[in-house]
Amino acid sequence: MYLISLGAGVLVGIIYGLINVRSPAPPAIALVGLLGMLIGEQIVPVAKRVIEGAPLTAAWFASECQPKITGVEPAAKTAPNEDDPGAGTRPG
Repeated sequence: MYLISLGAGVLVGIIYGLINVRSPAPPAIALVGLLGMLIGEQIVPVAKRVIEGAPLTAAWFASECQPKITGVEPAAKTAPNEDDPGAGTRPG
């Protein structure tokens, strides 16, 4: 993993050199680059899903891609507690 990370860093450094951006990049350029990396990482699971012929639904994107891009896990659906017979029922 360290060699892959180093290789990716060298590749980004070469790209920075080609577009005349010096590292550390100005904050806006760096943030846009990081956003591009996060979005680019999600191309792989989307492409795999398309190749498999599975549908690309909003629910799938929200559960598989969105948490990796935003860093926020989706809200877990809670099931009624089986140990508590009154759980999940409305009073009255």
